Amino acid sequence: MINTTYVLECSINGKDIAIPVPASKRMSDILRDDLRLTGTKVACEIGRCGACMVLLDGKPVNACLLMAYQAVGKRVTTIEGISGGEALHPVQQAMLEEGGLQCGYCTAGMVVTLTALWSKNPAPTRAEAEQALCGNLCRCTGYVGIFRAVERCGLPVKREG
Repeated sequence: MINTTYVLECSINGKDIAIPVPASKRMSDILRDDLRLTGTKVACEIGRCGACMVLLDGKPVNACLLMAYQAVGKRVTTIEGISGGEALHPVQQAMLEEGGLQCGYCTAGMVVTLTALWSKNPAPTRAEAEQALCGNLCRCTGYVGIFRAVERCGLPVKREG
C-alpha cells in the first residue's frame, strides 16, 4: 500500500508548522481538529457558504475545499490570525459596532473575506464589497449590519507579508 501521509509544511497565522497529515485531508479539518483553531467554521462542506473562509497567501479560499497538499509552502491566515494582537482588527471592530452578526456562525468567514478586500482596497464601494462577499452566506442578519460595517470601516488594514 502506498503511504499517502506526508509532512505539511506551511505558515499558519504567522507560525511555521510541520505536521504529518494525509495528503487529501482538508485544511478545515487540519485547522479545527489537529491545530484546535476552531474559529474557522464548517457548515456546508462544499464551498458554498463561506463559513470556513481562510486567507491563502492573502486570498480568500474555502478551507473545506483546500486540500493539505495545496497549502504546502504557503501562508494560511485564519480568523484567529486576523487581528495579530490583543486589539480587534478594524473589520472586526466595525462588525461589532454595527451589529454585523447575529448567531455568529458566518462572522469569521465574513471578516476574513472583508480583510482580504481591504488589503487590496481600503475604501471599497458597496458594489465592490457585495462582489467580495458573494461567496459568503448569512442567514440571520439580512446583511444590513454587515454593510453598515463595510461603510464604517474605511480604515486601511495591515497588509499580509
